Amino acid sequence: MEEKMFKSVSFAGVMNLVLGITILVSALTCGVLLIVSGGKLLKSKKDIII
Repeated sequence: MEEKMFKSVSFAGVMNLVLGITILVSALTCGVLLIVSGGKLLKSKKDIII
């Protein structure tokens, strides 16, 4: 009984770590892409006439 509970708790822990690492990597990637696109917009700001 205790072994079954230990396996399910350890599986949940592993899944939480995997999901956390995945979210962290995707957030960093999105942040870098936003900074790059913002830099391109600021660079081309002088060429835009409204």
